Amino acid sequence: MTREQRKPGGRGPSGPPPRPKTPRTPPAKDPARQAAFDTLRAITERDAYANLALPALLAERRISGRDAALATELCYGTARAVGLLDTVIAACADRPLSTLDTAVLDGLRLGAYQLLRTRIPPHAAVSSTVDLIRAEAGSRSSGFVNAVLRKIADKDEPAWLDELAPADKIEALALRTAHPKWIARAFGAALGDGGAELEAALRADDERPSVHLTARPGEISADELAAISAGEPAPYSPYGVRLSSGDPGELEPVRERLAHVQDEGSQLCALALHRAELDQDGGHWLDLCAGPGGKAALLGALAGTEGARLDAVEQSAKRAGLVRQACEGLPVTVHVADGRDPGLEPGYDRVLVDAPCTGLGALRRRPEARWRRDPSDVSELTQLQRELLGTALGLVRPGGVVAYVVCSPHLPETVGVVADALRRNPGVSALDSRELFPGVPDLGPGPYVQLWPHRHGTDAMFCAVLRRGDAE
Repeated sequence: MTREQRKPGGRGPSGPPPRPKTPRTPPAKDPARQAAFDTLRAITERDAYANLALPALLAERRISGRDAALATELCYGTARAVGLLDTVIAACADRPLSTLDTAVLDGLRLGAYQLLRTRIPPHAAVSSTVDLIRAEAGSRSSGFVNAVLRKIADKDEPAWLDELAPADKIEALALRTAHPKWIARAFGAALGDGGAELEAALRADDERPSVHLTARPGEISADELAAISAGEPAPYSPYGVRLSSGDPGELEPVRERLAHVQDEGSQLCALALHRAELDQDGGHWLDLCAGPGGKAALLGALAGTEGARLDAVEQSAKRAGLVRQACEGLPVTVHVADGRDPGLEPGYDRVLVDAPCTGLGALRRRPEARWRRDPSDVSELTQLQRELLGTALGLVRPGGVVAYVVCSPHLPETVGVVADALRRNPGVSALDSRELFPGVPDLGPGPYVQLWPHRHGTDAMFCAVLRRGDAE
């Protein structure tokens, strides 16, 4: 009998045929880098959001602890620094980046980030990236990646920046802080500064933001929420709590809808509308762009403590469902409609216009966002913003107030939209919004308010509060 015939189950005169093996996908040799790379691929190919795609992938692959922390650092860091990384890669590659396969370019970015912005040993950064590319795109591409990364490893980030930074001061700062040039210029124009404060504002986008919670008025105090969550009461919002770590979704007050995640800047803008004095408040309030429901929930809770009611308008049926969920149990009626023509009768006492915008004020929370927006987006958005604000001013009663809010410091979206509204509506006046942000420093010359991450620890929210005259 042969050796094969002597094996258990082997093919012999009377033995059964061998059972075929079930193919198994081997586990990734480097789960952290593989997860970061796959998320970068999703961002590039499917316009995924890193803060949604990566946590889902980590959970699916059961990656936790140090591997999860490394994957998060590599993915978010690479996504933020794309412009800087591409500049260095282009200096070391023998072909235009536009000709590269997207998987190869994403791999190069991931490797370059490790070389320039982490303490990972160069040989580990290069070899791990080459392994990823070999598995994804083949040995020929991996050889190219190996050669480029070895060139990048010859210098550290400061040396590359000294070599590649343009002569223009703001453009050089944009490269050093990994921002598109147009965003750096937009921030500089809003700040009135192209030097130290602009650099502070741009660098704040790369700092990991704390999680902010809102305690639901009438249900739980900020002090109680801070004690339960091991957080700290927020410095400016009477309902705010800031967390340094942890998953807010695991907190009992959040699960029971006694609190929700909301940047303190957003809280302050909603509160500004509530704080504005009226000759009388009939309790008829409106949130014209309510999705996904954070400001509507805060205003709805305040309405509940005062016997008022809030209408919340959201064009997307899916997002309207989120508003209903956020406002469950509150005196809030949700309308699925276009905020430009919601089909509502005029006569509201208070109207919030939290308008769609470029989102340049929340870049620190969305690592890939700075590279997705383009100056050409602004014109369409400002047209929408003007129309929404015009509708709000038509729905508010004489003597009532409208708060125009965007998460952006970009002047065309902020003072430009408000100036257009004032020009078109001579009976409307701007309040000094700074008075509606008590205790908040460094609010500028007014009458509008611009918050900043580097000044206030909030998103860069803009707020203008307008009053419609008694007669127009």
